[in-house]
Amino acid sequence: MSISITPAASERMRHFLATTPGAAGIRFGVKRTGCSGFAYVVDLAASVSAEDQALDVDGVRLIVDAKSLPLVDGTVIDFQRQGLNAAFVFHNPNATGECGCGESFTVS
Repeated sequence: MSISITPAASERMRHFLATTPGAAGIRFGVKRTGCSGFAYVVDLAASVSAEDQALDVDGVRLIVDAKSLPLVDGTVIDFQRQGLNAAFVFHNPNATGECGCGESFTVS
């Protein structure tokens, strides 16, 4: 299992964790949605279940659920600012296509 985060993403995640000291980590995964099938989920994790895998990535604890693991393995998470917009950006080698708006992706 390999997920990496850029320094910009690490800084943003650390900021979220610092403002919520009771968080178990950052939850990273996917949910079924959008026109292509899956969308990424990045949120504060309140807890870790038995089906979750906890990864220490550059000192940030990422929590990934078992169903998302094969879909996000190898993903690089970045955080980018463009004008007034700021968002996490995902470079996922498992994605075989994306919808036109970039909100969802497909896997084979």
